[in-house]
Amino acid sequence: MGVRGLMSFVDDHRKEFFTDLKLRDTNLIIDAYSLFHWLCFNSGLELRYGGDYDSFADVAQEFFASLFACNIRPYVILDGGCDISDKKLATLKDRLRKKIELAHALSLGRAGSVCPLLLREVFLQVLIRAQVPFVQCFSEADRDITTLANHWNCPVLSSDSDFCIFDLKAGFCPLSGFQWRHVTAATGSPHRYVPAACFSADALCRHFGHPNRALLPLFAVLCGNDYVSTPDVGAVLRQLPPRVGAAAPKGRRHQRLVALLHWLSRCAGPAQALEHVVQCLPPRDREQARALLGRAVQDYEPSPAKLQDFFQHGAGVCPDAPKLGLPGWVLAALARGQLSPFISDALVLRRTILQPQVESMQRPSAHRTSQPIRQAIYALLLSADPRPQSRPSGASSPVAVSEVERNQKDIKTSVVHAVRLPKEQSDLGKLAELPSDKRELLLLETLKVKWTTLDPVPDSLRLPVAVSCYWLQHPEVQAKLLHVEALLLGMLVGPLHAMIDGPDTEDERGKGAETLYRDLCAVKARTRLSGRVDLDAAHVFCQWQSCLQMALYLNQLLSSPFPEPDLTCLYNGSLVHGLCHELLPTASAASLLSTCPEAKQLYELLFHAMQPYAPPEVFQPKSRSHSKKKRQKKQGTSRSKTRAGTASGTGCLYKGSNRFTLLMDENLEAVEPE
Repeated sequence: MGVRGLMSFVDDHRKEFFTDLKLRDTNLIIDAYSLFHWLCFNSGLELRYGGDYDSFADVAQEFFASLFACNIRPYVILDGGCDISDKKLATLKDRLRKKIELAHALSLGRAGSVCPLLLREVFLQVLIRAQVPFVQCFSEADRDITTLANHWNCPVLSSDSDFCIFDLKAGFCPLSGFQWRHVTAATGSPHRYVPAACFSADALCRHFGHPNRALLPLFAVLCGNDYVSTPDVGAVLRQLPPRVGAAAPKGRRHQRLVALLHWLSRCAGPAQALEHVVQCLPPRDREQARALLGRAVQDYEPSPAKLQDFFQHGAGVCPDAPKLGLPGWVLAALARGQLSPFISDALVLRRTILQPQVESMQRPSAHRTSQPIRQAIYALLLSADPRPQSRPSGASSPVAVSEVERNQKDIKTSVVHAVRLPKEQSDLGKLAELPSDKRELLLLETLKVKWTTLDPVPDSLRLPVAVSCYWLQHPEVQAKLLHVEALLLGMLVGPLHAMIDGPDTEDERGKGAETLYRDLCAVKARTRLSGRVDLDAAHVFCQWQSCLQMALYLNQLLSSPFPEPDLTCLYNGSLVHGLCHELLPTASAASLLSTCPEAKQLYELLFHAMQPYAPPEVFQPKSRSHSKKKRQKKQGTSRSKTRAGTASGTGCLYKGSNRFTLLMDENLEAVEPE
């Protein structure tokens, strides 16, 4: 949720509404959604190229290290799927349109802030690695966060202005005032603390002359939050005395907030205030408004969920979820974050929302490439569902899900039918009981990959390679050889880390890995200094990320027949875009890999596994005259597009006949990883 304009308003009154804290030796309840967005948008990360996930992981790990240094015990609460009532759908669609606008701005090299597609999954992997306890709620988490914080009498960390409204015993610490980068040692004490600002709802009430905090939920609803289309509050404000509706310090943006708070200070309680609001409306609207406002105010009441039971005993987290008739293993996996909210939305609402990326807005959404994978997910989730609304055209028709996705620079909703599955795979309750070989076979058949292809591939890279094979087969993917090469070189970062951190760091193997890693970091650093995004390459990589995301969800739904890859070092947008920019048809990528024979061997193995799944034109060389004509035809286009157009006229890299390489400046100093 969120109260429009409230966070900036209280920030403008920091001296009146906030107290300084030296936070240490305490539990801290963290709003996950706010935290990973805040870290992503306020850490100088590159967002144009689809995600520098390694850099984000480093920042997130540093954040939790700061908490641990101060004996702050974090408990992270994640939002689940959309509310079962779907009352927030209009707001979600508006947000999606804004994200598309921001993604478009980023694609043109302008300012913008859009979370990379896999950021949430990367954040979860960081939590697991750092051993930070977390839980995923069944739907919106705000009420559950508040209830747990009050049970443990500890503060909440978030950037959501709704926490200014909730009755929090130990207060609300906005991320904007949480100085985790400046851990401080207490004077004359070995203890360290994080300087923080803590919001006081009581101070807000006193400032406007009414100590009754019970009026704040009605104030939030009248201001307008994510769940409520506000009634004609102007009719209420017009009846207030002129002095009460006086201008706010920042003009009209805050004037409504100030006016309502002054007016509420004259009300004895919520019931009286609510009735006064209703009486200001036309008679025909009063009953509907009374019911709407009453339900909205209830959204600020304590939750019946007991998250403390989950953290202490692993018990269920949503009392209402079992009423939906979902299998117990699904509810447990959702609470543990082993299934995405995408799964619960498809299962409960029959609707999913596909998040935009920095891609070519003139082409169909990159998510179209992964639609067959989603159709398999929908089949597993819904084929055995007995409810008639899941089969709108009759019992014999396939089940369907509505998908909300980008269409040019707007959004549209499409009905997507699930595929048909064998009978033994259509019982969601028993899906986890299927033998591992059958679950593995279902995944491979969906990705259209043979097991013999993946047999020589290391376990940690089997799912990404299978996804890449699927991606290359899709007719909408206009991948070229340099895109394949860039992806595979990027996949070497994780194995290089293992070599560098291994016991043989001082021998030639370790030194070679360090040299190659520095070279890749140099490419990444140069990319961050470049200008606009090559939209052809961006769209191809967005298609790959969408395929990877949906394959991850399908793998999770099948109880992970393939190990989940380490997403923190699997894909780095700045690196793969930089490699595309620097891979030229005049030399061999083998020259870059020559410093580390082990990495070169792995690269060739992965390349050989993927090659049979690509259209022949991706790898077969073209005549010199044809290449020359193509270059002349594309004269005047961007340099990166020229390279993309000529890159496919080469031989196969794994055979040593390819002429690609990196243009490396011999005098360029190696850039340290971020």
